[in-house]
Amino acid sequence: MSKVQRFEDLEIWKIANSIAIKIYFLCDSEPLKSDWGMKDQIRRSACSMSDNIAEGFEYNNNPDFVRFLNYAKGSSGEFRNKLVILNAAGKITNDVFEDLYAKSIEFSGKTKSLIDYLRKFEADKKKK
Repeated sequence: MSKVQRFEDLEIWKIANSIAIKIYFLCDSEPLKSDWGMKDQIRRSACSMSDNIAEGFEYNNNPDFVRFLNYAKGSSGEFRNKLVILNAAGKITNDVFEDLYAKSIEFSGKTKSLIDYLRKFEADKKKK
């Protein structure tokens, strides 16, 4: 794995950022536009994924970064839960649900892989 210089270079940040942007556009139209509570919550959970990646990366050490990656992964679960609720309530279409849900699953899987890689890297460093 090559050394990443900026969080913006991380594939998981790009995925999370694209999810947040889609949610902002989605929330600008009805029925979410007038549902202030859910609109706020789903925006926050969507933005929290990329926010935590950015914040953790900037601490410039793997243990802190892993902690924030776990927060980002948790936010992805919260986000998916809100998608399930909105879809069941008929507030988003199945196409929107399936697209965002799949992107969130992809994000969680790739984030977990990065967490595992960084933990192994740190454990291997301690063995030397």
